[in-house]
Amino acid sequence: MKFTNALALTAVSTVAIAQAQVAGAQETAAAAGTDSEIVVTGSRAQGRSKLDTASPVDVVTIQDLKQQGTTELGTALANSVPSISFPRPSATDGTDAIRPATLRGMSPDQTLVLINGVRAHTSASLNVNGVVGRGSAAVDLNTIPSTALQSIEVLRDGASAQYGSDAIAGVVNLRLREADHGGGATVTYGIYDTQIDTARDSRHVTGESTVTAAGWQGIKLGQDGFLTVSGEYTKRNPTSRGDVDPRLATPVVDNRFGDPEVESYSVYVNSAKPLNETWEVYAFGGYQYRDSSSAAFPRLDSAAAAYGLDGFLPKINTHSKDLTVTGGLRGEIAGWKTDLNVSYGRNRIDYRTRDSANYTYGAASQTEFYDGASIYDQWVAGIDFSKQFDVFQSLNVAWGVEGRRESYEIKAGEAASYGYGTAYPNATPGAQGFPGFSTLNEINEHRQNGSIYLDLEAQVTDKLLVALAGRGEKYSDFGSTGTGKLSLRYDFSPAFAIRGTASTGFRAPSLIQQYYTSITSVIQNGNQIVTGTYPSTSAEATSLGGKALEAEKSTNLSAGFVLRTGGFSLTVDGYRIHVRNQIGLSENIAVTTIPNVSAARFFLNGLATTTKGIDAVANYKIVTEGAGTFDLTVAGNVNDIKVTKVPANTALFARSRILTIEDGTPGEKVSGTVVWTGDTLGATARVTYYGDVLQPGTVATSDLHTGKRAITDLELRYQPKDASFNLALGASNLLDVYPKKVPAALNTTGVTAFPYYSPFGFNGMSFFASAGFKF
Repeated sequence: MKFTNALALTAVSTVAIAQAQVAGAQETAAAAGTDSEIVVTGSRAQGRSKLDTASPVDVVTIQDLKQQGTTELGTALANSVPSISFPRPSATDGTDAIRPATLRGMSPDQTLVLINGVRAHTSASLNVNGVVGRGSAAVDLNTIPSTALQSIEVLRDGASAQYGSDAIAGVVNLRLREADHGGGATVTYGIYDTQIDTARDSRHVTGESTVTAAGWQGIKLGQDGFLTVSGEYTKRNPTSRGDVDPRLATPVVDNRFGDPEVESYSVYVNSAKPLNETWEVYAFGGYQYRDSSSAAFPRLDSAAAAYGLDGFLPKINTHSKDLTVTGGLRGEIAGWKTDLNVSYGRNRIDYRTRDSANYTYGAASQTEFYDGASIYDQWVAGIDFSKQFDVFQSLNVAWGVEGRRESYEIKAGEAASYGYGTAYPNATPGAQGFPGFSTLNEINEHRQNGSIYLDLEAQVTDKLLVALAGRGEKYSDFGSTGTGKLSLRYDFSPAFAIRGTASTGFRAPSLIQQYYTSITSVIQNGNQIVTGTYPSTSAEATSLGGKALEAEKSTNLSAGFVLRTGGFSLTVDGYRIHVRNQIGLSENIAVTTIPNVSAARFFLNGLATTTKGIDAVANYKIVTEGAGTFDLTVAGNVNDIKVTKVPANTALFARSRILTIEDGTPGEKVSGTVVWTGDTLGATARVTYYGDVLQPGTVATSDLHTGKRAITDLELRYQPKDASFNLALGASNLLDVYPKKVPAALNTTGVTAFPYYSPFGFNGMSFFASAGFKF
């Protein structure tokens, strides 16, 4: 049914835009530039536009990022690319602050993220609670300020043979801004104005503001170099969308279910300087500090009184410090274009629990705890060569080698954050809401890997393009693996081409998945369960069936077509991705033999999934004499995921985990966008349709559905061409749409009032205003 819907949507979109093309033909010449965006992702041959590639590539420009009501990169990217989803979980510990994005509904760590073509480092945070992307540690997209970017390229195709581990679903390449002069600054202010209707309550909220100040400056380095400096500051107040607490004598909202409170600042630089006519040196990197605070479940007076305490609402505070530094040389050796680079990335997250208590200390308990830290860092060094030969019409040969060293560390918190006091030794130890890492959780592990690749791309005739890539990698902890990719494209005419790829891929188990250990409170069917997460080779895990982790393997197939004429373009691509030996985080297994926990879990191999879908993107650009330029886009993704194999012991991976993979992201997502640009005024209107998403419980009666929803966004701009300033006003979620509410019977604490799997969140309508200046 989903594929039937996909074909219907594609047909409707094609007909509608074709009709618009005919109607507007007399008003416009062919709009040059619709396919002129040169891409560097997915092909190492120079000069290919996004419509000339053998694999589908989306290009999100800086203008696309600016013309939205959000300054969050992850949210802006999900608004622009239908195959990307960026949900906003709440009451899920550190995942509230560091949210993962998914491509084609697959695990967040199955998408490789690059910065200027160099592998980015992942976050030190592991998504361990019941969220989309559970068990993954992915790149935190929100560490890079939008103002630092020139464009984003999203390769929607398996690319492990080209770029290495993690590129099973595709690749996101963040291309930094390059400028040697000019600059700009923008201040954006947003505020919510929303009607919240929960199962037990109805209220109107105005406020919960967000302020973002961003700017960039281009600087000349001598006569031929550049240095671009970008920065961003954000202050976001928390949102609260919970229900009233029915356990209270007078029910009120005593929780804070919504987005966390955030204060962050980011600085990024990008630079290059020629050394002579052949060689240039380049460097880029950045730093972000982010202070986030989200809320756990409230502890009522009636429960806390047993330990001599009043009730309280614990806050989980994370301090994320993220660093990226890359330097390199580009030039030529014996006719081969050469790029040598070294990159270092590090993410440290310090955890604190505030407004809390350790029950075992009773009334003498402190209320603020340092819970410890998790640290991930990565060294990458590589050298790449490419050369074009006069074989066939052209033959581009690229090859290179890469070495990588990764480290992962957990540091213990203060004793009171996890330990026992003497006042109530039989109580659950540790800070309520988020117990700290203990000295038993401390680790410091590392590994190395090396890889070599060969990438051939031949324009065999003026119509036939053939590309072949192969890669071998060797890891110090689990051995070697090899991958390959074949891509074909045939242009029947300048207006129509078909394309397809076949590839194998892999994803190495991350260090975090191999060694993470902690004890925390987990939401299960709306209740809190004290749960321990253990390495798969630990005594606790092996007693439950744990084994050493192995790499995931995939087989990717895709086929599609490209149609373009004048200002109109349409791409349609179908795909099938089969992943075997997939890694997952086990069920929360009830235990009585492991101290201090009532459930335990660990990572395991043994899953197999098949993802099938269709991506379609249609664009039509109309340039008129007096009414300005109209850029019309309809884009959609229809996606179907099936778990085809689970471990033999179904107690390790059962219903809720399977359904989260299969139905935890939208099966359909379609957006229609109109961008109008006049002499002094402009506007963007976008409607995004999301198919129903399931947030499963352990049994069917605990399942939650988001429902099918359409979100409308609108922005109006004042942007005189010769002026140094611009203004914008707009609304996100203009019609104040929410996912389906959680029934009262499934929300006995009042906290989880809406499904936090919702792909568009559950904050309601907000208004924003921004003022920008050029200098």
